[in-house]
Amino acid sequence: MSQLTHCVAVFLPADPPRLSQVAFWHPDGALPETPASASPSGLTVVLPDDDGVTTRTVPALRLTVRDALPVLTRAHAAREDECADDTTVFWGAVALHALRITAQGRLLPGVSPGGYDIWRPAPLRTEDNAVVAGLAAAVPPPAHAVPISQDGSLLMPAPDPLVRAFLDAVADTLPRTPAAPLVAGGPAYADEAPTAVPHLREWASRMAAGSDGGVRLSLRIEVSGLPQADPAAETEPDLLLSQETQTRPAFRGVLQLHATTDSALVADAAEVWAGNTATARRFGPQARTFALRTLRRAAAAWEALSPLLTAAVPDAIDLADDEIAELLGSAVPRALAAAGVQVHWPREFVRSLTSRAVIGAADEEAQSARDGRGRTETGLPSLLAPDTLLRFDWRFAVGGQEVTRAELDQLAEAGRPLVRLRDQWVLLDPEQVRTARQRVDREVGTLEALDAVLTGSVEQDGEHVTVEAAGPLEALRERLSDPERREEPPLPPPARLRATLRDYQLRGLDWLHRMTSLGLGACLADDMGLGKTITVIALHLRRQEEGATAGPTLVVCPASLMGNWQREIERFAPGTPVRRYHGPGRRLDELRAGEVVLTTYGTMRLDAARLVPGDGRSWGMVVADEAQHVKNPFAATAKALRTLPTRARVALTGTPVENNLSELWSVLDWTTPGLLGRLGTFRRRYADAVEGGDPAAAERLSRLVRPFLLRRHKTDPGIAPELPAKTETDRSVRLTPEQAGLYEAVVRESLDALRGTAGIERRGLVVKLLTSLKQICNHPAQYLKEDDARLPGRSGKLELLDELLDALLAEQASVLVFTQYVHMAQLLERHLGARGVASQLLHGGTPVARREEMVRRFQEGAAPVFLLSLKAAGTGLNLTRASHVIHYDRWWNPAVEAQATDRAYRIGQTQPVQVHRLITEGTVEDRIAEMLRRKQALADSVLGSGEAALTELSDTELAELVALRGEAR
Repeated sequence: MSQLTHCVAVFLPADPPRLSQVAFWHPDGALPETPASASPSGLTVVLPDDDGVTTRTVPALRLTVRDALPVLTRAHAAREDECADDTTVFWGAVALHALRITAQGRLLPGVSPGGYDIWRPAPLRTEDNAVVAGLAAAVPPPAHAVPISQDGSLLMPAPDPLVRAFLDAVADTLPRTPAAPLVAGGPAYADEAPTAVPHLREWASRMAAGSDGGVRLSLRIEVSGLPQADPAAETEPDLLLSQETQTRPAFRGVLQLHATTDSALVADAAEVWAGNTATARRFGPQARTFALRTLRRAAAAWEALSPLLTAAVPDAIDLADDEIAELLGSAVPRALAAAGVQVHWPREFVRSLTSRAVIGAADEEAQSARDGRGRTETGLPSLLAPDTLLRFDWRFAVGGQEVTRAELDQLAEAGRPLVRLRDQWVLLDPEQVRTARQRVDREVGTLEALDAVLTGSVEQDGEHVTVEAAGPLEALRERLSDPERREEPPLPPPARLRATLRDYQLRGLDWLHRMTSLGLGACLADDMGLGKTITVIALHLRRQEEGATAGPTLVVCPASLMGNWQREIERFAPGTPVRRYHGPGRRLDELRAGEVVLTTYGTMRLDAARLVPGDGRSWGMVVADEAQHVKNPFAATAKALRTLPTRARVALTGTPVENNLSELWSVLDWTTPGLLGRLGTFRRRYADAVEGGDPAAAERLSRLVRPFLLRRHKTDPGIAPELPAKTETDRSVRLTPEQAGLYEAVVRESLDALRGTAGIERRGLVVKLLTSLKQICNHPAQYLKEDDARLPGRSGKLELLDELLDALLAEQASVLVFTQYVHMAQLLERHLGARGVASQLLHGGTPVARREEMVRRFQEGAAPVFLLSLKAAGTGLNLTRASHVIHYDRWWNPAVEAQATDRAYRIGQTQPVQVHRLITEGTVEDRIAEMLRRKQALADSVLGSGEAALTELSDTELAELVALRGEAR
């Protein structure tokens, strides 16, 4: 069914509307596999030709509206997918509006022109008509390119009536269930089969004349008896409470009618009931009946309106103070709006009480006494001291005028909704005033204050309240808010650095130095290959130039990167002492000033207690390279890293988020502990909302982390303009008969085994199934665990790999071949050796020294084909000799694949890079590749967590995912 989104879709209206169809056809004449619910037939369409337009009969699949809706809505959801046709996307947009009307219950029974029972949308509102007009103006020509008659006419349906006919078709289709009202005492209005009901036409017309009669209601609040200010008085008191006056103001609610089809048509109920004006007569004879229906619903929602139901004319009602207070709250207005009644207040009254918070330094003398230290010109060092406390003060305003705490107390004590504040009358919800009064000023720590002022808000009583910074905190906020401050040129690189830094690297160096000098951590998250290593080497040298920041640096990195770090330090910072703390006999004694110590995550985890400089000192800086290795905060490696004493923490990673936002929390909570709060609080405040698609939460989180995480991409303007082009190609191959037989057998047996299972057992079986299918797609020998069996002629992927390598090696190209399976890589190594192709294999078991030698040999051209385990070699390596990257199998996380590709596509690459992804047609790989191409929701929510998310599919969904398509058999 998903392939229908690639076809041209046209709507074919019928009488009754539920018999309408959506026809799908493809310009090249090919149609996808016919769904059971589809009706294949010829379709006459209007097409352009050399002389203008002509008609042609094309093969098409016709679906009922009910069956077409999932296809159309899927096309609209995936509208960024370049394969989706514009017509299916368009009809998907129309379908969504039709579904919205139906979901709101705005349906009426009716009789079609042919005399059949139909459900139809209630009279469209003004906003509905605007949407329909917009859709009609945007209809792609092929979406209605079906001639009105079959006599050779080239006349096509007008867009506006066709869109409205689609709305009718959806409305007539969906309510057809046994639960639908049997208004005719038989199958009419419930069964899908048409029922002739011409005798109900008059009754249906009465119903259509007024589902709401084209009328909605509002309640206009009026106030009388207000005391007048004494002009003879020399001054007016700051706060004159209404109960202190001799006359108490009176409140009155006046009922108004509004035409739903004409927003300018408004009249009081008294005028409509009298019916003696032109305005009243424009509402029609049914207006009063349907106004009473709406009023009855509103009275059920708010009992104060009940007296209007017994009045001869429901024109107005007196309201008490407590009833006005209810209207000023939130619950009653929401209930009335749901019943179809809006509340309108006098414009001359101020009705807004706003709260904001101002955070700034506490009294300077008290602060100095507390920390016992002086302050610099900016005051920032003492501001960031661990024991610094800042004032968190609430400010309140009514109608834009700030009010004091004393005035707020008086407002709360008044107990009435209407008060005179200074020179204006104010209508306030007393409960809102009491809530504001309960907000207490307090002191907060610096990190909590930074959280508030960087995001611009705090959550209080379920409400996001605006926050402002004051004093030194505002200076700090301004200094942090833009990681790449450009109002002044970056500082020159350290004198001892033997390299020329690019402009973006200099800005990154300035940012890292600024953050670490303030005692804050930082995460440099530039794309792989943009020179994070040399930037940190420059940072180490710059920190040695100042006594306050000088000291040894510890670099924790994967084993495969130790050699690269050592070479780059020796090359770009000659004279800097560097040692490896790794392997047997490792020692940390006699640590020299300004020395760089390199260790691995595994060694650090084992020796965390020993990785402490002598004499109780701390590291000048700790650097966590490929920091995604500590993305699990509960793992032993992450816990050990947190114990290392240091004055500055820097994380380096090209993928700060691989699967979910908890990984971002783990990295930033190490660099700047406490910044994002506790993990549970972070997930509640940010992660759950952001991952659920809340743009406001995403923006707040972005404002909070932006100062602490610098992210640049190769494609950003001015970053790496000299990088050559990168081209990515999906190369499809067919399964061999042996592969197809194994594939279908495994699917059949696994689905049988899955029936009736649940929980951990089921998830384990699903992972086993997916792994088996991926291995079969690679090569039968991998799935069957054959080490010495014949390899040629048994795998479509292997045949394509041979063809690619033959062509590429003939051009003297160097190639990286990634696979996630070590066994498959070993089979490829044996196969290439038998063919006389020089290759080498790097995987997780390769010793560090051997890895460095293999990288050197490849970069020197000694081995043109480099076979790599994706997990072991997907990060850190510099393999710019390669101009081609082949992903033999797919890792179901796009970020991981991108990192692997960046072994070749990085700074220093001078050749265009071609990426080849091998995909078996008609298999689970094909479906996953399709999902990976979708840019947002599906790729982020499902594929971000790889196979784990697929284990939650139902049996039917899983069978659909793994089934072998006909073209692959």
